[in-house]
Amino acid sequence: MELFLGSVEEKKHEGVEKYDVIIVGAGPAGLTAGIYAKRSGLTAVILDKKPAGGLASEAPLVENYPGFKSIPGGELAKLIEEHAREYVEVREMEGVRDLKIEDGAFRVTTEKGEYEGKGVVLATGTTHRVLGIKGEKEFYGRGLSYCVTCDGYLFKGGKVAVIGGGNSGAVAALFLKSIGAEPLVIEFMDRYMCEDAYVRKLEEEGIPYLMNRETTEIFGDDKVKGIRVKKRDGSGEETYEVDGVFIYVGLVPQSELARNIGVELTEKGYVKTDAFQRTNVERFYAAGDITGGVAQIVVAAAQGAIAALSAYEDIKLKG
Repeated sequence: MELFLGSVEEKKHEGVEKYDVIIVGAGPAGLTAGIYAKRSGLTAVILDKKPAGGLASEAPLVENYPGFKSIPGGELAKLIEEHAREYVEVREMEGVRDLKIEDGAFRVTTEKGEYEGKGVVLATGTTHRVLGIKGEKEFYGRGLSYCVTCDGYLFKGGKVAVIGGGNSGAVAALFLKSIGAEPLVIEFMDRYMCEDAYVRKLEEEGIPYLMNRETTEIFGDDKVKGIRVKKRDGSGEETYEVDGVFIYVGLVPQSELARNIGVELTEKGYVKTDAFQRTNVERFYAAGDITGGVAQIVVAAAQGAIAALSAYEDIKLKG
């Protein structure tokens, strides 16, 4: 698994840059941490191997962020980014290759330079979970995707399978329907796994939601042609001819940087924190989806704020 490993060669930074706090990850948690860190008087920088915004920018529509009745995820993420840039430098496409502790300070190495921080806020978030089924690797980018806002437009007028019927899968199916595709949802469990509000919308739009089914194969030639599905009640298998497949079966934490310095993780690999986003490693904080729990943009932002304020208390007040 790549963990904020950048691939774009740009001018390297000269010398070791020193900050009070280094924030790794430029999603809602990291960006909010940057705002609060700078407003508290801490010097800070935000690093990310990808463009700012995190997975929030992939959400077709966000309808539960206070102050916005309905807003595209990319637009909301951009607003948070622009706000953060008023306070702190956000260095995109600069992935962290190594993180270690030396002489009581955190040493961060990227492909562009060296950083030293009195504290670190880890906000690396999660990445899409893969199914690990036949055809998944082969057809990635050839009709298979994990991001409906990135690639959904390619399937206007076509038939599309959304594998995974949680909130993200339901939103993806509704988005596909809105742009003129014909989606169907395949859900492993024997019940609706999305919120009631999404159930009603799926029914209103006439989008099939097939429960108690396991997708076993994605097939095609030079591109996706269909999927094979096994009924979990043992009553047989089904084949659906589709032009595209979008997979929404959960997320995997990007926590290897934390693991490498001895930060305690949960059984599922999420970072353990207390109520103030502190970990078992002094002055190392975690915020957002990397901590597990409720994966919501508003929660990530709140945790980013808490992490920065804890860093301020530990670095400036306690010394």
